[in-house]
Amino acid sequence: MSKHLETPERTATTADAKTPRTGLTAPTCAIGYAFKAIEGKWKLPVMYVLSERGSVRYNEIKRELGITNMMLTNTLRDLEEYGLVDRTQYNEVPPRVEYSLTDNGYAIIPALREFEKWGQLLLDAKGADGPTSE
Repeated sequence: MSKHLETPERTATTADAKTPRTGLTAPTCAIGYAFKAIEGKWKLPVMYVLSERGSVRYNEIKRELGITNMMLTNTLRDLEEYGLVDRTQYNEVPPRVEYSLTDNGYAIIPALREFEKWGQLLLDAKGADGPTSE
């Protein structure tokens, strides 16, 4: 474990005040907070769609990903709470809402591009070795 994860300033107390939280679960751990911001099945795919398309309406995201209404709504709310996605509501009839990445949301896109390259390496290796059982 990294030394910075074990320092006293990275220690917090859990709700029951008995067990201190250290490491990735400490509220002051930057990487733990980042993991929490993007955890889950749909957050990164939603962010990727927004990075590719810019300002996007709800149903466009839904169609692109094949995600349920409940999951998309929850995912967008979570991303908004972390300041990664902006929700813009236009006062029109019918109402129009668009979602886009914030500057902090765009900050992860270079890492996603590297992740995409790594995924291609995995696909290429899988193809060279033949299909694997799933």
